[in-house]
Amino acid sequence: MSKGLAIIMFSGTADKFIPLGVLTQTAANLGVPVRIFVTGFATPYFTKNKPSPRFPKEFEDMVPGLLKGLEKMKAPSWYDMIKEAKEVGDVKVYVCSLIAEAMGLKKEDLDPIVDDIVGATFFMKETAEYEVIFV
Repeated sequence: MSKGLAIIMFSGTADKFIPLGVLTQTAANLGVPVRIFVTGFATPYFTKNKPSPRFPKEFEDMVPGLLKGLEKMKAPSWYDMIKEAKEVGDVKVYVCSLIAEAMGLKKEDLDPIVDDIVGATFFMKETAEYEVIFV
């Protein structure tokens, strides 16, 4: 197994947030360090005034059944999965400095789940020996 898991989260759609939570929580429970680099359209969902992630239009007919099934099995939200993962393992959430600057975001604008605003160079150096997943 690699030395850790690096997840680059760039999409802002709900179908991507579910695997983000699942993979982060699973890795943390297995003792695998996780670093999440939030960039692009995912960034607003890591702010204090985050919107609810929306599903892509092509999945809209599947959404009611999926949400009902998740509720029935009492599945935690993606956000709760990441919070729990941070409590049990070595998990860090970083927001891309370029996107943060472009959006006029400062650290105080971000949700407490975010550890810091960093550049791509910092993230790439920290995760050089990690398995990388692009979500």
